Amino acid sequence: MNIFFLTLVIFVLLYLVLNWFVKTSSKKISKGIRYITIILATILAIVMVFAGRYIFSLPFVLMILPLIKTKAGLTLLQIFRIWGLLRVLKNSGRFNFNKFNQNFNKQNISVEEAYKILNLDHQKVYTKEQVMDSYKKIMKKIHPDVSPELTRLASIVNESKDIVLKNLI
Repeated sequence: MNIFFLTLVIFVLLYLVLNWFVKTSSKKISKGIRYITIILATILAIVMVFAGRYIFSLPFVLMILPLIKTKAGLTLLQIFRIWGLLRVLKNSGRFNFNKFNQNFNKQNISVEEAYKILNLDHQKVYTKEQVMDSYKKIMKKIHPDVSPELTRLASIVNESKDIVLKNLI
């Protein structure tokens, strides 16, 4: 029942705006659009002030990082690839940010997961050099020498590389 009233209110407002649009001159319309833009920008600025802690979330940081000269020199594309790798690992249950449990390491990685981790298509045939190139690109970004916190992630990528190379032979 609430959806009906909400839809009715939206249509009435839309009717009033379109009716005003038809009856007014282009000068008044341009002034109205200008005022609406100023009001919306002010409201957005106020919302950003009060919700600033949410604005600095992971997507915002991912957009800002390429603008900041980082020590590792990561680009936005590289950050999205790392984020995709972490998402694949988290969905498979092999990597958890909150728990450092060694039981995750006991699970075997499937061949399909190993290809996904190395950013390869499991339906294509790759040479050893192609697999090693993909492995090296990922390891340059997540090597424990770059960041010691990524040791677990590096071990998963190493295990994936071994599984894919065994699958090639």
